Amino acid sequence: MATDIEQTMMSENTMPRGDLCTRTLAMPADTNPSGDIFGGWLMSQMDIAGGVLASQIAEGRIATVAVDGMTFLRPVYVGDTVCVYGDIERIGNTSIVLHLEAWVLRRNQPPRIKVTEATFTFVAIDAEGRPRPVRKDEADV
Repeated sequence: MATDIEQTMMSENTMPRGDLCTRTLAMPADTNPSGDIFGGWLMSQMDIAGGVLASQIAEGRIATVAVDGMTFLRPVYVGDTVCVYGDIERIGNTSIVLHLEAWVLRRNQPPRIKVTEATFTFVAIDAEGRPRPVRKDEADV
């Protein structure tokens, strides 16, 4: 019987969900002692990408408040081009929930491979760091 992660890997689409938010190269300084890229580095790349999209939607400062369902499907290696895609799940009064996926190109060659996904929640904040409203018309990015 297949695990949840194996089911996700078998049923995953070959196309990313959402729009490209960031693209970067995995470097040797980002590795663990086994030579694979740290999961924390990958999570930070997703947070950066989500922050880019969320700040566009909020038209200003945002803060990450939650990460849910982080699933690491495959390893990332030195030299992989890491592309993070984002899709709006919902916009609340002060919050923005995004579905983020990280895909890699190994040696810059197709096919793209999905390596992780998660749901990130951001809150729009004012200059003092207090939550502020996100107008629904601001969601047109």
